Amino acid sequence: MANEKYTASGWGTSDYSNEFGDLGQNTLPQGSILQARYEVLKVLGVGGMGAVYLAQDLRFTGVVRHCAVKEMVIATPDPQARHVAMQNFNREANLLVQLSNPGIPKIYDFFNEANRSYLVMEYVDGKDLETILENSDGQLDEITVLDWALQICDVLTYLHNQKPPIIFRDLKPANIMLRKQNRIALIDFGIAKAFESGQKGTMIGTEGYSPPEQYQGVASPKVDIYALGATLHHLLTKRDPRLEPPFTFQESLPNAINPDLSQETGAIIMKALEYSPNSRYASASAFRDALSKIVEKDGGGVSSAPIPTKVLPDTNQPTTPSSPQQYPPQQYPPQQYPPQQYPPQQYPPQQYPPQTGYPPQTGYPGGYPPPGYPAQYPPPGYPTEEAEAEEMITPIWTFKCEDEVRGSASADKNNLYIGSYDHNLYALDLKTGEFQWKFATDGGIATRPCISDNRIVFGSEDQVLYAISASRGSMMWTCPTQGRIRSSATIEFGRVFFGSDDGHVYAINAENGRIVWNHEAIDPIRSTPILGDEFLFIGTEAGELLALKLRTGGLKWKHRAKRAITSSPARHKEKNILVVGSSDRSIYGLNAQNGYELWQIRTKQVVISSPTIYEDIVYIGGADKNLYVINVETGRQQWKYEADAPIISTPAVTNEAIYFGTTDGEVISIDRSSRKLRWRFKTEGPVPSSPLVVNDIVYIGSNDHTVYALPA
Repeated sequence: MANEKYTASGWGTSDYSNEFGDLGQNTLPQGSILQARYEVLKVLGVGGMGAVYLAQDLRFTGVVRHCAVKEMVIATPDPQARHVAMQNFNREANLLVQLSNPGIPKIYDFFNEANRSYLVMEYVDGKDLETILENSDGQLDEITVLDWALQICDVLTYLHNQKPPIIFRDLKPANIMLRKQNRIALIDFGIAKAFESGQKGTMIGTEGYSPPEQYQGVASPKVDIYALGATLHHLLTKRDPRLEPPFTFQESLPNAINPDLSQETGAIIMKALEYSPNSRYASASAFRDALSKIVEKDGGGVSSAPIPTKVLPDTNQPTTPSSPQQYPPQQYPPQQYPPQQYPPQQYPPQQYPPQTGYPPQTGYPGGYPPPGYPAQYPPPGYPTEEAEAEEMITPIWTFKCEDEVRGSASADKNNLYIGSYDHNLYALDLKTGEFQWKFATDGGIATRPCISDNRIVFGSEDQVLYAISASRGSMMWTCPTQGRIRSSATIEFGRVFFGSDDGHVYAINAENGRIVWNHEAIDPIRSTPILGDEFLFIGTEAGELLALKLRTGGLKWKHRAKRAITSSPARHKEKNILVVGSSDRSIYGLNAQNGYELWQIRTKQVVISSPTIYEDIVYIGGADKNLYVINVETGRQQWKYEADAPIISTPAVTNEAIYFGTTDGEVISIDRSSRKLRWRFKTEGPVPSSPLVVNDIVYIGSNDHTVYALPA
């Protein structure tokens, strides 16, 4: 079952084998019987909250009736976290049991057994659209994708016409299954909710697919219309919105990315992606009407009956690996981006889009990605001298997680610690990669763990900062916030400093997790704080770099960029200079004492990468594919290295070499002296993770679900 994906639960799956150590020891063994009725046949997938099983309903003795059994195991001792997880699970069951539509999996049963909760559902035999997209060569067929969209519109119309309307809130390719006869099914209703006018709630969804108002907790039918527009944009351009700055679709016009796309389809997608909800289609049925005109014009015909679609190539057959999804964004996230939760400082903007210079007349700057993406690898014209110098390397070890590895690793003398979007923080043996233990949260982990006094501190997208024992992975304390945590923590002076998407910078007691002070910045904070002698420095998604007093959290000064500062600042201690990147396509050098701007370098695209300062030199990546090498005092560019894809990974620098990841899945090593390529290693997914170099080994994660140990 390697690479099999069953996502009725919304959890991706991967090879379930001994290489996971005891990752799957808590799953039910084959042959287990639940409720004296459901026999477990195999594990379909393992996620941070439990597993999904293929089971046989034993009450049907004359026929074979398969079903999917979704399991929830709540490992956290935090009663609030347990309550929220149980609420979400019960909500999904209660929503699905009321619904009857061909595009929605049926629910058969719901029960508790042996301190676990189970949801028995229709087994959706097929592949999700994200898997189909990743395994396809070239662009997907336009009419085929529009046929899928028509079916999705029908399901959304059904949901939105419920009393009260049901908002899906997490529409994306990974939550859309394509089963036999090319029929569409929406899966993972875990965050869907009934909507009442004026109602607000927690911002929840997937960055890149979620519209601006969803970042303020607003959920209306227009949320799903925007998400469907983002999904179509992704399917027809292969530009992953999770890896782009939020709400920048106007800079990524679909026809500029995919010239073969009809102008009519491009215009429909952009209308669905309007920043203001009132400018989008009034309803899912209106969206369907617009799409159906294109299909009818093509001769496909549209009716309420199932629409035959063009059959895609069998993705089980060997294919040329497609280029990884583009980044940024995400975050990202992205680390992991976006950037990745917001909203912008002024919402909605008084004038959107701006009157001049928008959208770009030539599409995405630089014509990126090139027509016909994914590109041939290696690209045509690849420098011969570099190719000759390139060394082929083999990983020392690899470890497979159950979802993307967007965050970066930390290490002590014995273990490597790294988080994954399967909701787990893993401890792995530094030398062998052997699984030591894991700690489960209720959300993806994009932060780098911070290690201090046998204590590991890290944040999760479940809105909680955790402190756990480095030796056993047991809970020590938690500090809940009101937003997702994508800012990595810094520990100094007995305090933990970090930011949250709730718009606050926190200082908490490292021994017990109690808040000492917090500073309200209003907008989400994903930058990691660094400390000076008196101040803490951190960026915000409003585009501000803040200098806060360490003792009280009071504001000393702030420097404003034109767009988000997701990048984490770096400080040159002797010269007291701060360096940071911004989504306004700039790299800034500032006086750390007063925030005075010393220099600014303009780039061709956003800068999500964080700078590394080594021997008076700044190393920082850009989404324009360049690694910039800058004199920290003068801001003069010394040289730059052009990669084949955007760089959002933070470079690691040693005396001999520079290491970083790219969004086309490469890990690259450059010689510091000769400035030439030493080696490059190809993974199967974007690499937003930043490398860690310990004892001549480079440790780095990839969105292909894998942690790699590479020879430096």
